[in-house]
Amino acid sequence: MAMKQFKTESKRILDLMVNSIYTHKEIFLRELISNASDAIDKLYYKALSEGITGLGREDFKINIRTDKEARIIRIEDNGIGMTKDELDNNLGVIAKSGSLNFKKENEKKEDIDIIGQFGVGFYSAFMIADEVKVLSKAFGSNEAYLWQSKGAEGYKISEDIKENHGTVITLHVKENTEEENYDEFLEQYRIQSLIKKYSDYIRYPITMDMERSKKKEGTENEYEKYTETVTVNSMVPLWKKSKSELKEEDYNNFYKEKFYDFTDPVRVIHTSAEGTATYTALMFIPEKAPYNYYTREYEKGLELYSSGVMIMEKCSDLLPDYYSFVKGLVDSQDLSLNISREMLQHDRQLKLIAGRIEKKITAELKSMLANQREKYDEFFKAFGLQLKYGMYADYGVHKDTLKDLVLFYSSNEKKYVTLSEYVKRMKENQKDIYYACGETVEKIALLPQTQTVAEKGYEILFLTDDVDEFALKTLGKYEEKEFKNISSDKLDIISDEEKKETEKLTEENSELLEFMKEALNGKITKVKISDRLTKHPVCLSTEGHITLEMEKVLNQMPTDEKVKAQRVLEINAKHTIFETLKSLYENDKDKLKVYTDILYSQALLIEGFAIEDPVDYTNKICSLMTK
Repeated sequence: MAMKQFKTESKRILDLMVNSIYTHKEIFLRELISNASDAIDKLYYKALSEGITGLGREDFKINIRTDKEARIIRIEDNGIGMTKDELDNNLGVIAKSGSLNFKKENEKKEDIDIIGQFGVGFYSAFMIADEVKVLSKAFGSNEAYLWQSKGAEGYKISEDIKENHGTVITLHVKENTEEENYDEFLEQYRIQSLIKKYSDYIRYPITMDMERSKKKEGTENEYEKYTETVTVNSMVPLWKKSKSELKEEDYNNFYKEKFYDFTDPVRVIHTSAEGTATYTALMFIPEKAPYNYYTREYEKGLELYSSGVMIMEKCSDLLPDYYSFVKGLVDSQDLSLNISREMLQHDRQLKLIAGRIEKKITAELKSMLANQREKYDEFFKAFGLQLKYGMYADYGVHKDTLKDLVLFYSSNEKKYVTLSEYVKRMKENQKDIYYACGETVEKIALLPQTQTVAEKGYEILFLTDDVDEFALKTLGKYEEKEFKNISSDKLDIISDEEKKETEKLTEENSELLEFMKEALNGKITKVKISDRLTKHPVCLSTEGHITLEMEKVLNQMPTDEKVKAQRVLEINAKHTIFETLKSLYENDKDKLKVYTDILYSQALLIEGFAIEDPVDYTNKICSLMTK
């Protein structure tokens, strides 16, 4: 029979599809298996709707065979098959889908779930094959036809012989090139792994004729080969089963096998929805962060299935960044797929599902926090940093979602607490939520400011992660309580009487304070009498929005622009050093400059900053020690 041309701009479209739309050649098997499943679905539905006897679900299967020497892969189904006209119309016109038409015609009927939608998946076969043959016999017909093509040049259809209804697709696999390895698709283990990866939950058995070896009877070392037909796919997805059917062990085993973890998840989320967004989701919260979790190499996302067929291994759009630690999958029959089934169209349906998943994860985390606190604390050690980044990211859009999930170390409780727990314990006259920043909890506890605030009976949140203060600044307030850094210039924790005393001392020693400021030559904004220090001689505080911790963090970033907080040097007027400073102002201003510089350097060290000139600092200390 003469060659027929495709009924579209075939060469250009086929070229585009094979070389551009599909990025992974292995996808061909998923597409052909999905088509076979659709063909069986159509016949099964026909049997149900028309009362055809002798066709039960258990009678259907998909068989895959490989012939390495002949470079052949065969995919066979006993589905509804195709007539000559259907072969011509469905395979001769790229992007015309018989499955889509069937679905539209029966959209109001139940128990119909057809995977194919756009009619191009079949042509993915040409990514690995230089010739494709389709032998098909329609159910109820006495005639069979063979469709064959070597690609964009065209196809031909001829009458052939086939005993039973259904379709056999035969792929002649291309020879290897320098760029591409096609031999891998002739290996049985490779085909088996692709079935498990993409089509494990197709609801009909996918069988393979596997070569086996066994010892010959009556011999010790002689073996003979035989062929065994095995079912490769599991058919029934775990997530499609009722929760009442499943035990914790079932979920844990599935998680560890599916996501290659050695430990059980701390939380399992098995949920489904119907209506505007119909889907089933099975998600897991791991116990520990993967080794690369906080690196650019980590890729977030849930597996995405359409009616049991995996169409995307990592669908990042289903998870917000702050929940990127969640592993799992979503299965929906309602998602709009694009031409390749490999890329998901960002449509309303996907956004609806993503929004509901986000709310479900939030609710589950809150439930764990309320009812399984020890387990939540362990989870937060692994992934709390990501939640705090989520509060700060995107200009704080998600801060209200996350504010009740974050924990900070409490100076009073000696453990991690929520903001809600802190507020409930606040003193009656306390206006603000106090916090302190530092490298470790132990170092923060030693800060002069910490000890002073603690002596007043106030609880302090210790912030040890770089993002912590930025997250609280983004949040702004919690239950109308403002966040205040204990190193702030305006801490306001003293009585009116103490304020008056500080103001009096400041006025009396204004010239001394101004001299010390000038001696530091622009390193600080001002020198002041401290209203917070009781035992320590000196400390640093800040004016304005940039704190000392923010200065540290921002200046660690790879940029030429450096940030500097408006530093204030605070002097303890009750400490003996203050009397020495006053005496030096009257008698030895040069020495006062040396003392001022030493005090400033000490304040820097207390805050964890490096001294600008360590040699000069040690020389000044030694000079004073030898006098």
